[in-house]
Amino acid sequence: MSLIPSFFGNRRNSVFDPFSLDVWDPFRDFQFPSPLTSFSPETSAFVNTRVDWRETPEAHVFKADLPGIKKEEVKVEVEDDRVLQISGARNIEKEDKNDTWHRVERSGGQFMRRFRLPENAKLDQIKAAMENGVLTVTVPKAEVKEPNVKAIQISG
Repeated sequence: MSLIPSFFGNRRNSVFDPFSLDVWDPFRDFQFPSPLTSFSPETSAFVNTRVDWRETPEAHVFKADLPGIKKEEVKVEVEDDRVLQISGARNIEKEDKNDTWHRVERSGGQFMRRFRLPENAKLDQIKAAMENGVLTVTVPKAEVKEPNVKAIQISG
């Protein structure tokens, strides 16, 4: 008895390979684009770029997972309207006509992520570092001045 219903189609390559089950797209046969089929191979890396943004008392810290990408292939830019942009390209391996490919899951192409920085970001002191496929961008925060509150004596 099969654990996978027959309406999923015959998608298993091997009964013993738990990772050989492809993602089933219920909208595959319809004419409108589906979330799983609307991305071309050139833009699929864009979808897979994961970025964490955390705020510490001193800075905003962005961490992007970019496995297999060299730091020379990544650009970190700040636009005039306080937008941090992380972009780059992941190259696809060249196909050799003599090779037999059993599975291609790693995506290639260009990626880009954009974040609007808050008003307290020091745009002139941004630092970026890449280590073990993780890009870390640190945006220092301006010190918030406590308002000088002066009590006013009420007469009368």
